[in-house]
Amino acid sequence: MALIVLAYPEIKKSDYERIQEFRKHNDELYYHVVEPHFALVFPIRKGWEARPFISEIVKQVQGVRPFEFCLRCAVLNKDSFNDNYHVFLVPDEGYGKIVKLHDKLYADKLFPQRALFANFVPHMGIGNSKDPLKCLEMAESWNKEEFAISGRIAILDVANYENDTVQTIQRISLGT
Repeated sequence: MALIVLAYPEIKKSDYERIQEFRKHNDELYYHVVEPHFALVFPIRKGWEARPFISEIVKQVQGVRPFEFCLRCAVLNKDSFNDNYHVFLVPDEGYGKIVKLHDKLYADKLFPQRALFANFVPHMGIGNSKDPLKCLEMAESWNKEEFAISGRIAILDVANYENDTVQTIQRISLGT
């Protein structure tokens, strides 16, 4: 079992379809694994059972209200854990709120699991390749024209990620 926390954003259907159409052709690693999302806690494989993990996440999100974001830029990112490069949609608005939520989730009992050697960049992954130039072209294809994908994060999903499958264990509403 590898426990993760994801935020599946509320976005317009047309924006979701645009992202998924792009991912279908460019996100060979995750398109068939998971819907468009923001990862807030990355896979934790050891030392946690589901119930205590969920309790820790519920404790950490107390007082966190739902919030808005807006994606306006695609960026190239080198994976810190392997030879892959990724294309991320990153938020202009909501960036700080996502960073603070990520930090809050790792603040207490999950802190030993935090990868301090890797920068956390709030993002929605849309493409990947071992070829950085291919990923740069993907990012440039998004950035050649202005775009704005607005949405809201109101629910976090605690999920199990194994065997290229993500299964939600529990949904946690923000603001409760």
